[in-house]
Amino acid sequence: MFKLAHISDVHLGPLPDLSLRELASKRITGFVNWHRNRARHLFPGTLACLMDDIEKRNPDHLAITGDLVNLASSLEIEAMTAWLSQAGDPGDISIVPGNHDAYVPGAYEKTTRAWYAYMRGDEDPPGWARSHHCFPYVRVRGSVALIGCSTAVATPPFAASGYFGQRQARATVNLLRAAGEAGLFRVVLIHHPPIRGATSMHKRMIGIRRFAATISSGGAELVLHGHTHLNTVYWLKGPTAPVPVVGIASASQGPGGSKPAAAYNLFSIAGEPGNWQLSRERYTLNADATGVELAETTRF
Repeated sequence: MFKLAHISDVHLGPLPDLSLRELASKRITGFVNWHRNRARHLFPGTLACLMDDIEKRNPDHLAITGDLVNLASSLEIEAMTAWLSQAGDPGDISIVPGNHDAYVPGAYEKTTRAWYAYMRGDEDPPGWARSHHCFPYVRVRGSVALIGCSTAVATPPFAASGYFGQRQARATVNLLRAAGEAGLFRVVLIHHPPIRGATSMHKRMIGIRRFAATISSGGAELVLHGHTHLNTVYWLKGPTAPVPVVGIASASQGPGGSKPAAAYNLFSIAGEPGNWQLSRERYTLNADATGVELAETTRF
């Protein structure tokens, strides 16, 4: 039995003081949005409560599907790097970036460099290099292959779209096929929901059809995403059977907002090729934000 915990959209807060130079960009819109909206609902204490509960359940691995920070400022990246070091060993945590981790031009390079240890494939070089494509990566843990994809790109103000291109699609198909031939349970990590209509046009993933073709051609057993701050289950066509596509609420969302309170998924994976067993327990912040409770159990 392999246990995989999944959180997303950490949006680590509070937002630090930013320089005028940092605010002279798209960040000014995000800065205003944080103080008008997000600051009222995204709390560091909520995230700590979730992480404490995850630790008690002792999963084999933790997947984080993007938006670790808010505006990708230097101080935020440093704070998240410190948070990750407390969360666990890089070998036990796999992350993919979200649109907030690539908030402005140049931010994507800074975040992937800072967090490279958590998104380095098993066969990738130990040190980050500008010329190295981090994504897709593959990490094999027990009978599970974690395949991380990136949709993170800098976008104009009031846009939060993502992109899944041809180069990454071809490489992902190759990794999926190789992992399938090796008899591994394949979990694909991605930030934007690869489902048409799952989010509004200005927040959608460009390349949804390409991703669907990647899964139907390469094969997978599970796809995990974030971005919407919602607890959802969709399906994509696989080579032999439908593939569940599971989203999760923001890990920092307090109760009382328009989006569901913070939650995490705990997947149990057992079996063998042709006879995999996959189940999920979804745990959510309780109504008074004093703890975490089981909200849903699903067998796929």
